[in-house]
Amino acid sequence: MPDAASAPSPSRALIGDSEFDRDTAVTRREPGVYDIDLSAGWTIISAVNGGYLLAVLGRALADTLPHPDPFSVTAHYLTASRPGPAVVRTETVRTGRTLSTGQASLFQYDDEGNEVERIRVLASYGDLATLPDDVRTTATPPAMPPLEQCFGSADAASDTRLPSGGSPVEGSSAIADRLMLKLDPATLGWALGAPSGKGEMRAWFGLADGRDADPLSLLLAVDALPPTAFELGLKGWVPTVELTVHVRHRPAPGPLRVSITTRNLAGGFLEEDAEVWDSADRLVAQSRQLARVRLG
Repeated sequence: MPDAASAPSPSRALIGDSEFDRDTAVTRREPGVYDIDLSAGWTIISAVNGGYLLAVLGRALADTLPHPDPFSVTAHYLTASRPGPAVVRTETVRTGRTLSTGQASLFQYDDEGNEVERIRVLASYGDLATLPDDVRTTATPPAMPPLEQCFGSADAASDTRLPSGGSPVEGSSAIADRLMLKLDPATLGWALGAPSGKGEMRAWFGLADGRDADPLSLLLAVDALPPTAFELGLKGWVPTVELTVHVRHRPAPGPLRVSITTRNLAGGFLEEDAEVWDSADRLVAQSRQLARVRLG
């Protein structure tokens, strides 16, 4: 078990009664149609974070389908989402004994009053509690310093123990206040003005109110770290084109470790492969993301 400490909070929020739960809650208008007000608290500059959106649609699908847990979720991000009212429409594609499959889309209105599809998801759901315990893997948890030796991404450049750097993206990120995110110093070169060029990002991850992770919050965890593009020496917005998440196990209580790597940047696109490990050293989620980058 890793040497870690949970994020400090006056009182730990419980699953089902936390800011994350309230801000991802959807209201069923009729079967397959849900209303939500996307919170500005989960934005990066003015765009809503893709992992938060995935959790919103994941919650709507959990209500639609007969199985409780996301197993595989694939999302295509069509246009940038904004804080404010949105509608989620779901459809059951197939139901079986162990797996059910559904699709969901989130819609908002643009400035001209036209309905615009923001994100479309196809997902398979099951029951993580029924999976066998047999594990055969060559995967190993990322080697990371203890949580107290890592740094928050928002204040890394101003920390008195680090030289002044600067953010590769201008503007505020409200989502940083919702998270407990402590970055491995080995992947913080971008905050010091000296990116490593390795395309790696590692961090301890949790929610700021102390709520433990569950399968829905794992959909957020895979898309919550700074982009690996920063450690490749690139600046600016890195929008997600497609994101696929595999949820492998219900996470144990305590902070998660998230490791993201990029091996190939070509034609203005890169991939990010993420692994999420829980406090019991179990690989609880994996993902692959395709994202656009601004070159030059």
